[in-house]
Amino acid sequence: MSEPRFQQLQRALTAHLRDPEGHPPPEVVEERRIRVYRELIYNNVEGFLRNGFPVIRSLYDDTSWHALVRDFLRSHRAHTPYFLEIGREFVAWLQDVRTSQGEDPPFLAELAHYEYMEVALSVAEAPPDWVPAAEQDDLLEIRPTLSPLAWLLGYRFPVHRIGADHRPEQASQTPHHLLVHRTPQDGIAFLELNPVTAHLVYLIQNNQDRTARSLLEQITGELGHADPQVVIQGGLEILEELRGREVLGRMNGSGK
Repeated sequence: MSEPRFQQLQRALTAHLRDPEGHPPPEVVEERRIRVYRELIYNNVEGFLRNGFPVIRSLYDDTSWHALVRDFLRSHRAHTPYFLEIGREFVAWLQDVRTSQGEDPPFLAELAHYEYMEVALSVAEAPPDWVPAAEQDDLLEIRPTLSPLAWLLGYRFPVHRIGADHRPEQASQTPHHLLVHRTPQDGIAFLELNPVTAHLVYLIQNNQDRTARSLLEQITGELGHADPQVVIQGGLEILEELRGREVLGRMNGSGK
């Protein structure tokens, strides 16, 4: 059974809107109307990507940038009808679909993920039962948790330093760990972490029922440090900074 005529027209129209150069428009629709839809769809998507990924946009000249956007429209199949999810779809496309072109930097997918985190975090919601650590809490004795609005990230490239004047060609020898979080004023802040601090934040993020002291004692053992108190004291300073940033919480029933 052949496809109904109206469905054939729909497919032809959407194929043209995705890829005007590769697919001619349906003959039954006048060019003036086609042009309105074509420009509306492209300009909306291009504008959203340009505003959502400003660093990536700065790395491309106009021709290469528009070629990238066209490739996204042509080859990506969205999994959501929501316009605000275009950024996430773009990141997934770069990671899983996009075939690297000569103008693409090797860090493109990681940089896109990093830039998208700011957008995603700005609209994320924290559950009402999350309890921040209080000023009087003994940070070593609480059972710490990480704010749902604080995300631990890891990258092969120094994405937080990349720009038009800094474009590394090779991945770093060691990963770059970042903590991105929303501030009480609803801004977005990034904190670069060393490997030990990143590991502590990871343990806090996945903590079930252990005190901060217990987590630091685990790290001490893993490091084989000769003086556990040095690690405990360093960990306490990290906990104090996290509390100051209002991303350190405590489980109910813990703390003094």
